[in-house]
Amino acid sequence: MFTLLVLFCSFLSCSALPAASASPTVTISSPEATIVGLAGEVEQFAGIPFAKPPVDSLRLKPPQPLTEPLGTILAQENGKACPQFFFSTTLNDAIPTSEIGLFLDTPLFQKALDVGDNFGKEILADGSSNLGLLDQRLGLQWTADNIAAFGGDPSKVTIWGESAGSISVFDHMIAYDGDNTYRSQPLFRGAIMNSGSIIPADPVDCPKAQDIYDTVVAAAGCSSSGNTLSCLRALDYETFLNATNSPSGILSYSSVALSYLPRPDGTFLTDSPDVLGLAGKFAKVPFIIGDQEDEGTLFALFQSNITTDDEVVDYLLSKYFHSASQSQIEQLIDFYSDISADGSPFRTGLLNNWYPQFKRLAAILGDLTFTITRRATLTMVNSFAADVPTWSYLSSYDFGTPVLGTFHGSDILQVFFGVLPNYASSAFHGYYVSFVNSLNPNNSTNTALANWPTWASSKQLLNMYPLTSTMINDDFRGDVYDFLAANIKSLYI
Repeated sequence: MFTLLVLFCSFLSCSALPAASASPTVTISSPEATIVGLAGEVEQFAGIPFAKPPVDSLRLKPPQPLTEPLGTILAQENGKACPQFFFSTTLNDAIPTSEIGLFLDTPLFQKALDVGDNFGKEILADGSSNLGLLDQRLGLQWTADNIAAFGGDPSKVTIWGESAGSISVFDHMIAYDGDNTYRSQPLFRGAIMNSGSIIPADPVDCPKAQDIYDTVVAAAGCSSSGNTLSCLRALDYETFLNATNSPSGILSYSSVALSYLPRPDGTFLTDSPDVLGLAGKFAKVPFIIGDQEDEGTLFALFQSNITTDDEVVDYLLSKYFHSASQSQIEQLIDFYSDISADGSPFRTGLLNNWYPQFKRLAAILGDLTFTITRRATLTMVNSFAADVPTWSYLSSYDFGTPVLGTFHGSDILQVFFGVLPNYASSAFHGYYVSFVNSLNPNNSTNTALANWPTWASSKQLLNMYPLTSTMINDDFRGDVYDFLAANIKSLYI
C-alpha cells in the first residue's frame, strides 16, 4: 500500500472551470483572498493554503482553518507536501516536503494531503489522533466554501483515492458515524475507491499503536522527557521527520502490517471501520470500488526467508494478527494450499514463485488488505442501503508481467498517467468522468464502453484488460470471504 503519498491521496471535485485567460484570477471569501492561477486547456490553481502551518504548538494538532485575509496568492506551482512516511529510508528525498505543507493543488483534480498519523495514549488524551484524515476533511470544507468561485458546484463533489487514499475515502464515509455534512450540506455526493476500503483496526491507544509512538519518541531522543508530546513538538524539522520514519516502512519485511493507519479514537472514527459498516453508520452515497488482480505481490517481495507453512503462520501472527490464534491462521493459509492455483500472481500456474511461499503470501496479503475486504464493504453497504448504487471492478491489464502481475498501484500508471494509452485507460477515463458528472458510470460519451451493471444487481465485476473488458462473478475465493466474515474480530491490526 502506497501509504501517505500525496499523488495517491487525491480528491476529485466536479468543477466547471471558467474560460481560459492569460492569468485566471478568482476571488474567494473563506478566507478572503485573490488567487492567480495558470491558463491552459485546464486552468490550474496550485499551492493554495487551506490551514494554518502545523508548526510549533500546532504540530501534531488538528488542523486550524485560516481566518485572516491572505491578499493575493500566486497559485502557479504546487506547494510542498507535508512530512511523509516513506516506503523506505532511501526515498526520503523523493518528494519535496515542508513542515508547513498544507496546500490545495487545484486543476480539475482537487488534492488533499494524507499526512502521517501518530498514535498512543498521549495522542488520544491530547485529542490529536487521525490528523491526516482531519487535514483532508478541512480541505473538503475549504472546497465547500470556495469551489463556487472557481465555477464549480459544491453540491457535486466526488472524492477519489488510491491505496491509502482509497482507505481514506471509506473513512470519510464512516467518519462521525456516517455524518458527511458541513453547514447542513453533504461534503461529497459520490466516492471512488481504487484499492482500499475497510481496514479493521484496534484503537489509537492499543499496544501496537503505543509501540509505534514509543518508537518515534525514542528515535527523537524524547524518552526521558516529562512530556514526550511536547518534546516532539519542539524538535527541529529534520529530527522530527527522521523520528517519524523510524518505524517499519511499507516496502519492508513488515509490509502492510502498517505502522501508521487510521484507528478508532472515539470521535472521528467512533469504532473500527468494520463495526461502523456493519451498523450502517456510513454516508449513503453512490460509489465505485475496485482492485488490481494481484494486489499483494508488491508487498510479498521482502520476506524471502519465509519458506515453510509454519513460517507463514508465525509471520502473520507476529506482524499482523495479534488477537488471532495459531489454529485460525493455520486455517487461513490452508485456503491457499495449492500455490500454483491459489497463489498470486493468479492464473500463472507454477510460474512466478519468487521464493517457496511467495505466491501464497502475496495472495493472503492482497486478499485481506484489499480484494476480499472490498467484497465485504460492498456486502455491508448493500445490506443497509440497497437503493444506493455501487459498481465494482477487477483490473487484469498487466496479466503476464513476471512476478508482479497486475500489481498494486499499477492503475495509477495506466489510468491516470496514461503510460499505455490503450482501451483500459480510455475506458476508465470515460467511466469515471461519467460517474463524477452523473453518479452513473454508464452515461459516457464514449459509445464503445460496455454497460457496467451495479454490483447489487449482478454480483459481478468489470474485469478490465488492455484492449477489452468483460464481466466476471464476484465469488472467487469464497472460502476466504467466509473465514474473514466469521473471524473479523481476530484480524484487527
